[in-house]
Amino acid sequence: MKKTSLHTCHLALQAKMVPFAGFEMPVQYTGVVSEHHAVREHAGLFDVSHMGQFLIRGPQAVPLIQHVFSNDVERLDIGQAQYGYMPNAKGGIVDDLLVYRIDQQRYMLVVNAANIEKDWNWLVTHNKMFGATLENQSDQWSLLALQGPKATSILATLTEATVAKIPFYSFIHNTVAGVENILISATGYTGSGGYELYIPNENAEKIWNSLLDNGAEPCGLAARNTLRIEMGYCLYGNDIDDSTSPIAAGLRWCTAFSKDFVSKDIIEQQKAAGTNTKRVGFVLNERGIPREGYALTDVDGNNIGTVTSGTQSPSFEKGIGMGYVERQHAVVGNNIQVVIRNKSILATITSLPFYSAS
Repeated sequence: MKKTSLHTCHLALQAKMVPFAGFEMPVQYTGVVSEHHAVREHAGLFDVSHMGQFLIRGPQAVPLIQHVFSNDVERLDIGQAQYGYMPNAKGGIVDDLLVYRIDQQRYMLVVNAANIEKDWNWLVTHNKMFGATLENQSDQWSLLALQGPKATSILATLTEATVAKIPFYSFIHNTVAGVENILISATGYTGSGGYELYIPNENAEKIWNSLLDNGAEPCGLAARNTLRIEMGYCLYGNDIDDSTSPIAAGLRWCTAFSKDFVSKDIIEQQKAAGTNTKRVGFVLNERGIPREGYALTDVDGNNIGTVTSGTQSPSFEKGIGMGYVERQHAVVGNNIQVVIRNKSILATITSLPFYSAS
């Protein structure tokens, strides 16, 4: 098991540690529900240093990224970030990721921890026809996610930057807790606002402790999961994978058909013809917790799909989930059933996200 640079900090806080994507990671500290509410109501701090970072630079950086990435990075100004995915040769998804435009010819790709090797090999293979300069910096950086309505005021005590004025999906470089040149990104995976901080490993503990000392609460992967499910965000390996159609997954919005990219023709055909299944959100009308792999049926008991993510929502105190159902059943307001331990529990398809901060 790999360890992040904050491993000893987690042990000191008596976090429950679990294996995740090849790392030993904190799954919870005080408890999932309390950590979840800390993010929704105050500010939570996550160690997500297991994520991967690739640097792509040079005059061929944009041509390479445009070729392998679904979104249009030519729309990015310096200091902006963009979400999208890398399609595979069959129209599935290699990974979903963020692209940061650092300067004129320098970009950072932030990828999922479990896919670092796969993504790197995919980029190297496609770069043979481009010749951009690639560098895998995944082991050099720690990544902290400070999330919640109090994130701005907490971070503002540790930096001279006016962090409240960083636009959503934009970033700056500034000093944080006396550490220079930290990338401060107004992004996150929780739906409660906040920032992600890219920090050299040797400085991570200082900034982690400074944020905790100023009021952030440590949060683990379990709360990160309940928060992202409430937002209807995909988790690679659950809601999307190499066999998933990005159109079925609801990722049309980050697919730029105005340019060429890997498998554009296949994905465009999926868009035009429609897919057999669609990703939906649903809320249970009775007690129960939907889990990955549970069957979804219509009200007559006919199998129509599968749960890909589910939880007991701390915000709503109800079972909520996402899954893929046959297209004709993927209608907001439709009643379906979730099969939990051989019992069919009534649920209603709802629009995503489940949670709204407003």
